[in-house]
Amino acid sequence: MPVKQITVFLENKCGRLASVARAIGDEGINIRAFSVADTTDFGILRLIVNNPDRAYEVLRRGQFSVRMTEVIAVQIPDHPGGLADILTLMKEAGINIEYLYAFVTKVSGDALAVFRVENIKEAEQLMVDKGIKVLSGEEVYAL
Repeated sequence: MPVKQITVFLENKCGRLASVARAIGDEGINIRAFSVADTTDFGILRLIVNNPDRAYEVLRRGQFSVRMTEVIAVQIPDHPGGLADILTLMKEAGINIEYLYAFVTKVSGDALAVFRVENIKEAEQLMVDKGIKVLSGEEVYAL
């Protein structure tokens, strides 16, 4: 069930982010979610797109420093404490979260969050066992 995420390492200078968005947009690739982390010299752009394999190839051909990783997308009850409940489950199971970011869209009145964890299969199984919806890549790409 993992979701493919595109990670792009960018120099922190004017226009680099626009260049990535233009390169994939010109190919008809739609961004579903993204996160940007930056330092003084460089940034890390993480993207969930509707066609990750194609996006990877487009960016690689465009001379961007790009890689593909797997993450999980989890449907979280959209109420105070909903995220805390999920994070507590992972903590109690000893699952380390490397990073997370939220989707802009909602599904069935719930929020969506993307998690990068050390052991994706273990985290997915924990969520399923606890009755928490883990979205497949296909479900996420179709949003």
